[in-house]
Amino acid sequence: MFVAAALLACRAALAQDAPVPLKQAPGSDLTAAACNTCHTSNYIVMNSVFLSPAAWAAEVTKMRSAFGAPIDSETAAIISDYLGTNYSALP
Repeated sequence: MFVAAALLACRAALAQDAPVPLKQAPGSDLTAAACNTCHTSNYIVMNSVFLSPAAWAAEVTKMRSAFGAPIDSETAAIISDYLGTNYSALP
């Protein structure tokens, strides 16, 4: 039920092209600044129902290595921790 509601909320936001704000927690501002350079936070919220903390860490690595995101290792660790803590539906 929660997953369906989250997906519907994301679809509604995407349809309106309105960025979904990230949850306020340690690392949220850094995550928004780094990730919103290439895409809106809608991408994060939409994928939160599919990704575990380890998968988020792999996503951050992919963004850096495959897509060239200008994120240093320290920042990547903060972003991975933030996403894994706040946007993981899976263990």
